[in-house]
Amino acid sequence: MADTNTGSFQSEQLARLQSVSGLQWLADINRAGAEAFAAAAWPTRKTEAWKYCSLRALNDNSHSAPAPVAAVAQNDVQQAASVAGLDAARLVLVNGQVNTALSDALALQQVTLFSQADAAQQDLILTHLGQTGHAHPSQHLFNQLNAAALNEGVLVHVGRNSRLEKPLQLVSLTTTAEQAFSVEQRVLVVLETGAELTLIEQFASLDSNSADQSFTNNLTELVIGDNARLTHYRLNLMQEAAVFVGSSQVNLKRDANYQGFHLGLGSQMTRNDILVRHTAGGSHCEMSGVYVPQGSQIIDFHTSIEHEVPHCTSNEVFRGIINDQARAAFNGRIHIHPKAQKTLAELSNKNLLLTNKAEINTKPELEIYADDVKCAHGATVAQLDDKARFYLQSRGISEQEAQVMLSFGFINELLDALPHEAIGHWLRPLLAQRFGRPQAFDEDLVETV
Repeated sequence: MADTNTGSFQSEQLARLQSVSGLQWLADINRAGAEAFAAAAWPTRKTEAWKYCSLRALNDNSHSAPAPVAAVAQNDVQQAASVAGLDAARLVLVNGQVNTALSDALALQQVTLFSQADAAQQDLILTHLGQTGHAHPSQHLFNQLNAAALNEGVLVHVGRNSRLEKPLQLVSLTTTAEQAFSVEQRVLVVLETGAELTLIEQFASLDSNSADQSFTNNLTELVIGDNARLTHYRLNLMQEAAVFVGSSQVNLKRDANYQGFHLGLGSQMTRNDILVRHTAGGSHCEMSGVYVPQGSQIIDFHTSIEHEVPHCTSNEVFRGIINDQARAAFNGRIHIHPKAQKTLAELSNKNLLLTNKAEINTKPELEIYADDVKCAHGATVAQLDDKARFYLQSRGISEQEAQVMLSFGFINELLDALPHEAIGHWLRPLLAQRFGRPQAFDEDLVETV
């Protein structure tokens, strides 16, 4: 990671923020965020949390231009974000701004923009905003930049014992522009006692070529109340030139349930930080993820599950398939606090390297300060089995198809386990393209693996 231009990104971003007109009731958050961002040290190769995630893409271009206002057709949204067979309420953001013309009326009814919040909603937002990851190591300088730039956001509030009948689909699209620009996004989800919600977050580029010069800085905070349930999909589908830094922060109350699936296709630089806090007994976290970078892409997942109280469980499974000269990093941490007796926690990270130049740096961690717990963690790195590939080819299957079948065999169980079958069915062609197959391939090839 080059140290050249260190600080220039921060100074240019702070200069950009001078022209941002924020909401008066968020002024204290903006001020604190700007001060923390200005004081933060720029990550280098010596910064452990960023050791394998090069920030050269930001060093070389500050992305200080304002996000452009772009005209987008409904057909473009359908092509980029439509999931066949999924009946969802869709909210569309283009370059960070909600586009009401492209969004469903039902989705607009179910969310509240920060700029339109009434007094009670403002109090709710201020109660929860920035609290889940407060003072946690995952609260890095890009989260502080997000707070400094905060002038709009999306609130999803599901009341006591209520359930949204349709999944809520938040589609964040970026467009082409002559200058590199920044997009700051903030999402706050609050589920009251007994509430249920399915949330789908999609990040995609409207142009499939390298003209997308966006830097997206996203922070999603999820507060899951007593006995509430959240099913959460977070899908990074942005194209090559885009830069993405995102954080998901989950706060689990008593007997709460979080089921999350995270997908990273890779881009010039994609970084995802996931923090899950068990703050009351009986809560459960089921989290899985797949990352499949190719070319010279960089993707980095940092996860941290904090077991702060007794009688909580978590199960985390991430799998990566790295192709060409791509680089991936996975750092998964389970932290068992002194009072967290009777904890059951497991973490697994498996990786498949398709070429000799592909790279993965994996670091599973267990930090245990309680003695009555059951925990396990592990990581593997391997290549495709030559014998299995030869066996398939001897049965008349081409080398390319054999690679697709073996690769999907590595991740298929995670796709099969998704609560919404339509999402798994939709993702398979996208993933098949990563293994050298055209989109119009024989879907039975991977669905029956």
